Amino acid sequence: VQLVESGGGLVQAGGSLRLSCAASGFTFDDYAIGWFRQAPGKEREGVSCISSSAGGTYYADSVKGRFTISTDNAKNTVHLQMNSLKPEDAAGYYCAAVVSYYLCSGIVIIGRGTQVTVSS
Repeated sequence: VQLVESGGGLVQAGGSLRLSCAASGFTFDDYAIGWFRQAPGKEREGVSCISSSAGGTYYADSVKGRFTISTDNAKNTVHLQMNSLKPEDAAGYYCAAVVSYYLCSGIVIIGRGTQVTVSS
């Protein structure tokens, strides 16, 4: 069972990045899937979660209208399209299988993360 993130990097404020996460050992019918982030000195927060079986999504208020989560079930991959990035979006971003997409919580499995840096 594994989650491997990719797509992080350095971007200017206002720019975009697309994160991807490849899952193995389980399918998106087994668990909801989502993205979490953690900046230095701050607690980890749920950014966005999605349930393929329920057809629902969750977005943190801070990213609504700017980030979009999507899944490619055939490839067992989840993406996070991040637009209009702000310096406060800079953090380590982690892909995780979760119990509740609605609350974006209940982490079962989490990846090693990918770093997003936003310059002002």
